[in-house]
Amino acid sequence: MCTPGPAVLLAPHPRSSTAVLLTEAAVRRGLRVSARLPVAPPGPGPAVHWYGGPLAADRVAGRAGIALLEPADGWLAALPYDLTCRRVESTTLGEARRLRRAAFVKPPSEKSFPAAVYPDGSRLPPPDAAARVTDDAAVLVCDVVDFAAEYRCFVLDGRVVTGSRYAVRGLLGPGPLSDGARAFAGRVLAHCAGAGPRLPRAVVLDVGVLADGRWAVVEANMAWFAIYAADPDRVLDVVLAATGPPDAVAPADRPFLRFPPDGQPS
Repeated sequence: MCTPGPAVLLAPHPRSSTAVLLTEAAVRRGLRVSARLPVAPPGPGPAVHWYGGPLAADRVAGRAGIALLEPADGWLAALPYDLTCRRVESTTLGEARRLRRAAFVKPPSEKSFPAAVYPDGSRLPPPDAAARVTDDAAVLVCDVVDFAAEYRCFVLDGRVVTGSRYAVRGLLGPGPLSDGARAFAGRVLAHCAGAGPRLPRAVVLDVGVLADGRWAVVEANMAWFAIYAADPDRVLDVVLAATGPPDAVAPADRPFLRFPPDGQPS
């Protein structure tokens, strides 16, 4: 168990301008911000939370006792077509290499290779165990669609608490969260709270409007990386809920743990 006292937000350098805003919000909240793994005497210590990339998280989260929540790899593929507006298949990189058509291919939550439109499976990156580009690695294979704008919604306990636009026509374009994006995200969350595939209590839901005006889910992602133009104080609420001591993780969220916090990433 963690002892009372100032919690720590572990946020490694270099920090983006938006990450700086988040760390400033953490300091206002009374957290101690550190770029390095805290050195503490044996025994219980303060709660440690995380904001940073997944590869860096894998190196330190186990040693720091940080449990990380993220959506299941197959979540997007389990949604109905009326929420995705495209075919989405959850498969392996080895199977995706057999594609003979153009498709958007991405790792569900890793950054092991670029998420992009590939003309066919032969253009996917070759195996590289050091970079986790292995034939059994999970990937999502999606029909190619044209998003006019994309929005990131930070979700806590089934409700959008903040968010922002992050892309316009595939290019970085931070801006306000639109009413349409918030409404569509609410529709997706209602589906997931009912018969749809579940999400962890603290998560990011990316949605977008297609060139033809239809709204569609882009993906779900971990909440502890990339805030864009969202309200940093509200984002901090989600980050603290998505990362922290293992004993604070509710049983319903244990299936969404990135890896056992006292072990190593698989």
